[in-house]
Amino acid sequence: MPSKKSAPDFLLISATFMLLAIGIIMVYSASADLGQYRFNDAFFFAKRQMLFAGLGIAAMFFIMNINYMTWRTWGKVLLLICFLLLIVVLVPGIGQVRGGARSWIGVGAFSIQPSEFMKLAMITFLAKYLAEHQKKITSFKKGLLPTLTLVLTAFAMIMLQPDLGTGAVMVGTSVVMIFVAGARISHFAGLGVLGLMGFAALIISAPYRMKRITSFLDPWSDPLGSGFQIIQSLYALGPGGLLGLGLGQSRQKFGYLPEPQTDFIFAILSEELGFIGAVFVLLLFSILLWRGIRIALGAPDLFGSFLAIGIIGMVAIQVMINVGVVTGLMPVTGITLPFLSYGGSSLTLMLASIGVLLNISRYARY
Repeated sequence: MPSKKSAPDFLLISATFMLLAIGIIMVYSASADLGQYRFNDAFFFAKRQMLFAGLGIAAMFFIMNINYMTWRTWGKVLLLICFLLLIVVLVPGIGQVRGGARSWIGVGAFSIQPSEFMKLAMITFLAKYLAEHQKKITSFKKGLLPTLTLVLTAFAMIMLQPDLGTGAVMVGTSVVMIFVAGARISHFAGLGVLGLMGFAALIISAPYRMKRITSFLDPWSDPLGSGFQIIQSLYALGPGGLLGLGLGQSRQKFGYLPEPQTDFIFAILSEELGFIGAVFVLLLFSILLWRGIRIALGAPDLFGSFLAIGIIGMVAIQVMINVGVVTGLMPVTGITLPFLSYGGSSLTLMLASIGVLLNISRYARY
């Protein structure tokens, strides 16, 4: 195990806490009216977000002080636990159904989403596998095929819920790690064609997904149905202008944009804080990406490098998909914006992941 430690990456911690603070403020701003209407408490969602943030920060600092090589030892166990949870969540009476997806396990309002934790478990296991079998990854049969079989098995189990967004992030992150490990581009080209065919089959098999594609191409063809969310999101982005309408002054959060505190919180942020506020948030995410890549390049071993790439890749992919959906550049899918969107499992997982990244930074050679 690496033994020479230094201080954790200051810029990474700073950017994380700034995003977290902005997120709590925006969750309150976006959800106050909804909380008052549903629970007679304008602070309902904000208080829960602060609770999850507190748990996540505690996890981040705890994990930051655990040598990252520990996860190499426990990677397989964590993956098996997450596979078991993905099975348990499908059991009627145990798994909770929300928004048409059986994705949560818990009691009452407090629950966890196993598919979220599968993302980090898969990253940890792949980092170990790729570090130990990097030379094999150029071989389709001996390296690439076994790796993708594992990833696609997890994806299939997540799709049984179904949760296309989380599954897509996990697959995308895994592909980034495999590509960085040295897989051949020719293999990816062939698999890319098969992947597009499979993606098309998934869309065709579910009418609501097909509606999301058609509404993405022309949301005004069904403005009160499948195109409603993206139209309302664009209505939020437009009036924001350069400086925004002002904190708390969003119009779209008043029953126009469904669940504005979760997947579409970036639209509310852009409406209230304007172009400058949106760019500032994207700048903070860019700092996270920059520091994560530097940590990966400076890690003392392959496992640390792949682990860092996986974590920062997961964050980057979620940001790109979420912002792409909000701005109308991608079809609507249920992906939260890291550190900003309301959600306990997502926020806790992201902060715990940053804790792992911070620990790697303590051994990295810049």
